[in-house]
Amino acid sequence: MKTTLRTDITVKDICEGFVYNELEGKGLFGLSGKLTIQPEYQRNYIYADGKKDVAVIESILKGYPLGLIYFNTVAPGKFEVLDGQQRITSFGRYLTGKFAIMDAAGIPQYFGGLAADKQQKILETKLLIYECEGKESEIKEWFKTINIAGVPLNEQELLNAVYSGPFVTLLKEEFSNSQNANIQKWSAYISGSANRQEFLERALDWVSKGNIGDYMSRHRYETSINPVKTYFNTVIDWVSTVFEDVEKEMRGLEWGRMYEDYRRNPYDPKQVSKEVHRLYADPYVKNRRGVFEFILEGMKDHKLLDIRVFDEATKRSVYAKQKAEAEAKGISNCSYCAIGSESNKAKIWALADMDADHVTAWSKGGGTDPSNCEMLCKSHNRAKGNR
Repeated sequence: MKTTLRTDITVKDICEGFVYNELEGKGLFGLSGKLTIQPEYQRNYIYADGKKDVAVIESILKGYPLGLIYFNTVAPGKFEVLDGQQRITSFGRYLTGKFAIMDAAGIPQYFGGLAADKQQKILETKLLIYECEGKESEIKEWFKTINIAGVPLNEQELLNAVYSGPFVTLLKEEFSNSQNANIQKWSAYISGSANRQEFLERALDWVSKGNIGDYMSRHRYETSINPVKTYFNTVIDWVSTVFEDVEKEMRGLEWGRMYEDYRRNPYDPKQVSKEVHRLYADPYVKNRRGVFEFILEGMKDHKLLDIRVFDEATKRSVYAKQKAEAEAKGISNCSYCAIGSESNKAKIWALADMDADHVTAWSKGGGTDPSNCEMLCKSHNRAKGNR
């Protein structure tokens, strides 16, 4: 790959003809139309938070170095941003009045109202830009390794770069568009944001059964994303139909896998809702995130709920009482061993060799309190199973 250092391009130059798409949240063009600011392999603009974008402008005014910027030469006199699109988009957005910085008195200062000398300082600031020329594979490999802006690319952003093409373009328009009216509904079940590709990643993860890279490679040049949209919406609709309640613990669960595992089972949404409320109200349920799969799988695997266990003080107290009673009777302090016919019938087990068990199982209404605690040897406790 060939690189050429440019030091003659200013902020003013790069912002000539700046175009920003407010709907998609990305910088499109600059440098009088010769620069594509956000080619499809680039991540979305994520600096519009009132902090990072402001910091870029304040760095210029304070004379701080802005770091290197990389262009990919796509044709003579035509470029696309390889690295630096967050900073370039911040330049353009500030110059076109999209956000303000604060002066020493805490008063917002848009570019149009900035003192003339400060305006000139911003406009005349020269940038350090490397123009790169190379094959697509070289450019993509280099893109994967650079991290000038300090915000590492996540895995899906890297995959978008590697498999850029019409398929990724359409996927980003659907799943990476923060203005999509469906975002609010999706956010009930998926963690993250559209800008950082979390919705896109989940859609691909579900339809590909976890093989995102392979799926993107096979469909890279396709011009329809209907299978992805259909599967994604099917999963979301299934979840929202089975569970009438929307709880915060639902966000980020493995809904794609659970859809595959349980979609053939019939559910009564009203009964499901009752179970959700019952389990949420149960003080012994430690893991509310497990409530939903617990209900889907038939309320058998209590490990999903992480039922509150007996504390150490309770175990020691119950152990001491059982041991004293067992020694007085000449039997084992494990009730199951005591009624057996094996050599352990009279064995007194050490505390470390015993586990606390619910006398009346939690699933049958038994509480996790001293009156419902019994110490059993580890073998018999395991043999009883998770009740």
